[in-house]
Amino acid sequence: MPTHAMASATVSFGLVSIPVKIYSASQSAADVSFNLLHKECGSRLKQQYICTKDGAIVPREEMVKGYEFAKGQYVLFSPEELKALEEKATQTVDITEFVPAEKIDPVYFDKPYYLGPDKGGERAYRLLSKAMEQTGRWALAKYAARGRQYLVLVRPVAGGGLAMQQLHYADEVRPFSDVGVPDVDVKDVELKLAVQLTEQVATSTFNPENYSDEAKQRVLSLIEKKVAGQEVSFAPVEEPKTQIIDLMEALKASIAKHEPAGAGAPGPKAVPDLERKPARRAPRAAEAPAKARKKG
Repeated sequence: MPTHAMASATVSFGLVSIPVKIYSASQSAADVSFNLLHKECGSRLKQQYICTKDGAIVPREEMVKGYEFAKGQYVLFSPEELKALEEKATQTVDITEFVPAEKIDPVYFDKPYYLGPDKGGERAYRLLSKAMEQTGRWALAKYAARGRQYLVLVRPVAGGGLAMQQLHYADEVRPFSDVGVPDVDVKDVELKLAVQLTEQVATSTFNPENYSDEAKQRVLSLIEKKVAGQEVSFAPVEEPKTQIIDLMEALKASIAKHEPAGAGAPGPKAVPDLERKPARRAPRAAEAPAKARKKG
């Protein structure tokens, strides 16, 4: 089924203007939601806004918006003032710079969109896509829409197309230093096993179609049974499996789990255990009689 464009825009590339149409790159797959009902009669409940000062129910026409500049203190804004604060939509994706693709951290990625060429912009559209493919650089741009200014990324996609990725601003992304990583040494033998495990479960292509939301499907299946009047039963919750605390043993067990049956490749036992201490040497046979003679 052909998708419908959300909006039209113009990609500004130097003095080149490329008319495009914007399409949503994702499909709606909302989580399964449940409504709040009155337990006595099964009727759906309605949300109301209550004034925290006098407890009165406030209808929507008596509501105003305000910004809390201090604890319990608000400055009020009229609808006209809020409208004036909105960013004016330019419908222009204004490219400001091209950045090496590998330098852009995916943590900044937000909503994805596709850009399709509009009438008269096919050649320039394809030119921009090929230029970014050849240089390995993606375009950072500004885009104003829906009362806001967005930082976006324009990048090539398979098939000669373009995608527009909405980005978070720098002040919207927490630095990883807030999390922190303790300074721990990684042993060579552990790294060797981890690399071996990585290679065992590695693939050469990205296949997202191999995955689905199993939890959502399970919920929908139970809902269908209840709608049909069938009895719903739940399997007992499995006890958590015993955790292997030893890192080396956990790596070896993981490799053994993914080892194909009858494979000729050496398994985890073939990896030398560099951490094993040498066995204590047993006393020589000649030494024991000598000690016995001294006691006599």
